[in-house]
Amino acid sequence: MSESSVERGPVRPATLDSPSRPSVVVKADLLPAVPVLVVVGLLGLPLGWLWSRLAPPERVLVQDGKQFIPLQWESWHRFDDLAIYGLLGLAAGVCTGAAVWLLRQRRGPVVMIGATLGAVLSAWLGTRIGVALANSHYALAGAPVVNSVIDTAPRVESLWVIVAQPLATVLTYGLAAAWNGRDDLGRRPG
Repeated sequence: MSESSVERGPVRPATLDSPSRPSVVVKADLLPAVPVLVVVGLLGLPLGWLWSRLAPPERVLVQDGKQFIPLQWESWHRFDDLAIYGLLGLAAGVCTGAAVWLLRQRRGPVVMIGATLGAVLSAWLGTRIGVALANSHYALAGAPVVNSVIDTAPRVESLWVIVAQPLATVLTYGLAAAWNGRDDLGRRPG
C-alpha cells in the first residue's frame, strides 16, 4: 500500500496546549486568612495609641456651669483630629496591602478579604482605643476653675474615617494583582 491510499483522519489545526486556568482555592486559603484578619485587626492598637499622641487637643475657656467655649481658631482641631486618623489609616492600609501581597503562597481573593476585614476591625479598634487613651491623657485632676483655659481631649467625630484603612488595603492589593498580570498571581506551590 502506498501512502496516498491510506486514509488519514481529519486534519486538526496546530494548537498550543494551554494549561488550565488556576482556580480560586478557598478551603486551603481560608485557614491562613484568619490569622491575617487577626494580625491586621490588632494593628489598631498601635494605630490608636499613635493617633492619641499626634492629635492636637482643643483649648477651651471654662464658663459658668462647666460650659466649655472653644478659643478662636481652636475648633479647627476637630478637623485635624479626623484628618490625622484618616492619614494614619491610609498609611496603615497601604502597608497592610503590600505586606499581605508578599505572602506568595496564599495570594488570592480569600486572603485579600481577610486583610480587608482585618483593616475594618483595625480602624474601628483604633478609633476606640485612641479616644480612650486621649481621654486618659487629657483627664482633668479636679473641677476646672471658671474663666480658665484648659485642653480637651481630641476626638473622632465621624466614623466615616474607618473607611480609609480598608480602602487603602484593597486598592494596594488590587494594584499589585493587576500589575502582576499572571493568572496564578505568582503563587508558589505549597
